[in-house]
Amino acid sequence: MSEHTKVTPKDFFLWVGAMAALYFSVGSFIILSFEYIERLVGTTAVIGYDPYSDSIRFAIASLIVLFPVYVIITRMLQGDIRNNPEKKNIWVRKWLIFLTIFGSAIALVIDLIVLINTFLAGEELTTAFLLKIAVAFIVFGGVFYYYLQDVRGVWEQNEQKSKFIGMTVSAIVIISIISGFFIMGSPQTQRLLRYDDQRINDLKNIQAQVTEYYRTKEELPEFLESLEDPLVMGYYIESDPETGEDYEYSVIDSLTFELCATFSLPLTVVDETKADKSDWRVRDLQQTARDWTHEGGLTCFERTIDPERYPELIYPLHEKVRS
Repeated sequence: MSEHTKVTPKDFFLWVGAMAALYFSVGSFIILSFEYIERLVGTTAVIGYDPYSDSIRFAIASLIVLFPVYVIITRMLQGDIRNNPEKKNIWVRKWLIFLTIFGSAIALVIDLIVLINTFLAGEELTTAFLLKIAVAFIVFGGVFYYYLQDVRGVWEQNEQKSKFIGMTVSAIVIISIISGFFIMGSPQTQRLLRYDDQRINDLKNIQAQVTEYYRTKEELPEFLESLEDPLVMGYYIESDPETGEDYEYSVIDSLTFELCATFSLPLTVVDETKADKSDWRVRDLQQTARDWTHEGGLTCFERTIDPERYPELIYPLHEKVRS
């Protein structure tokens, strides 16, 4: 068996591709697990739509694409080694596997250091924190064990055991992906919730425009079209993002107006018992729940302007010009 077996371009890119897919899959799985832990036992206040949950969606998408790529390429490489045992010694395989083992070992050490340091600092070892430590330890420990055994040639001699481990890990990854739909909802649900979030943003903008109109004219606009100003560049009146229909606006009295929109789903409720009040994102979500709470269907929001907050405007320059 040659110690200097020639590395073909196919060998190089397959090994680099397999390791890259592994690293991204591990990172995505850990991010996904941490997010689930925060929502189930941590301080994240929202189950369902969360405008700050892009990391969950990206992690799920990465696992759906990259983990199967890793499994397929790994099976191809192991089959190639069984048929060509000399390829076990190619330099790209050795370097990448030992780099993976070394990186996993470093991650395990850092994991333990974080745990011990947190304990010695007298900080509270919350359930969420301990679960995150456990997840990181299990994942990096599993990678370390698998490739250490690979170096020893265990998987070449025990193909069935290798397949069993692959099936077990695949099942865990599939469960983690499916769990995301229970926490976030289906893609269709996410789409409807995003429409609702956009409706709230549109109503906030219209509300601000109506308030500014009152500040300058000391009266409410009779119609939303009255807000149009050719001197304001890029101004437009928002419409429903899904149907394209105009939002409903009506004047109740000289200081009170009403804005209405048709929502697809009820507003996600913030769990006050789990909310981290120090997180500005949580505070923003709580304010939205207070000011724009709604069920599915047509919902109207009544707003009353406090005239004391908008003192009478004085235009000395205008008066001077007129005089």
